[in-house]
Amino acid sequence: MSYLDNIRTFVRVYDLGSMSAAGRDLRISPAVTSSRISQLEEHLSVRLFQRTTRSLTPTEQGKAFYKGACEILEAVDNAEAQVVNITENPRGSLHVAAPLGVGRRLIAPAVPGFMAAYPDVQLRLRLTDRKVDLTSEGLDLAFFLGQPEDSTLRIRKIADVPRVLCAAPSYIAARGNPADGAALIADNHECLNLRFPGSTEFQWPLITPEGTKRFAVTGRYESDDGDVLTDWALAGEGIVLKPVFAVADHLAAGRLVVVAAATPPEPVQMACLFTHRKRQDPKARLFMDYVIERISDAVRGLDQLPR
Repeated sequence: MSYLDNIRTFVRVYDLGSMSAAGRDLRISPAVTSSRISQLEEHLSVRLFQRTTRSLTPTEQGKAFYKGACEILEAVDNAEAQVVNITENPRGSLHVAAPLGVGRRLIAPAVPGFMAAYPDVQLRLRLTDRKVDLTSEGLDLAFFLGQPEDSTLRIRKIADVPRVLCAAPSYIAARGNPADGAALIADNHECLNLRFPGSTEFQWPLITPEGTKRFAVTGRYESDDGDVLTDWALAGEGIVLKPVFAVADHLAAGRLVVVAAATPPEPVQMACLFTHRKRQDPKARLFMDYVIERISDAVRGLDQLPR
């Protein structure tokens, strides 16, 4: 096995914090993963990781080697780009994250076309509604809704996504349709809330005649999966705040109804995050271009609300 393969394996183990996770990611067995790390340690005459039955922690030497290893891999990728038409024929693994609803409805449907156009790319798509860390989780790109907290990352805005407050007709029949955000609070409506790590309260930004105001909503239902909230809304359990594209079919079919129409939610930004190091990665850039071209109209969703 080549020294470069051993370095690539080390970087994935370091990024993912696990031999088994790195092996799955690289599509090699745990035994091969461990062997490559051992070969690298033998070559360097240092221990790169402290191993126990329950944890894997980089040593000080491992932390120092990681930076140089990343630079080596980046230099190799750049060198290949100089002699191979890699923009037209990109290759290698691409690690992408997206929220569950965005990933299922927008990103995943675009993937087969991209893979057919670029058959030498291996895509790893991770769908989660929790916030992700690109660097520590070894991600190349992350699509998201909202505002990024890490100012060191680069961002490519896709669109301002319209959102809607909606509920099932059965909920409206039982509890009424609040005219606006103030009625939503005053009448103590059941609000279905998306829980993020560290969330302490839920505030819905609604557009009022005086400008955008944040309404502190309450409810007995919480989940970290946005599609679960939609299912609860369809079952008549409460009011949900959703991007229009995520509930357009339900609204058109009458399974969900717009509520608090006098104070609609503020649109939310949809964008793609990537590190400075990935800015020149051809396959990452191509994937962003390909997906954004195909989803821009859908995420704007202005023609998807029933009239």
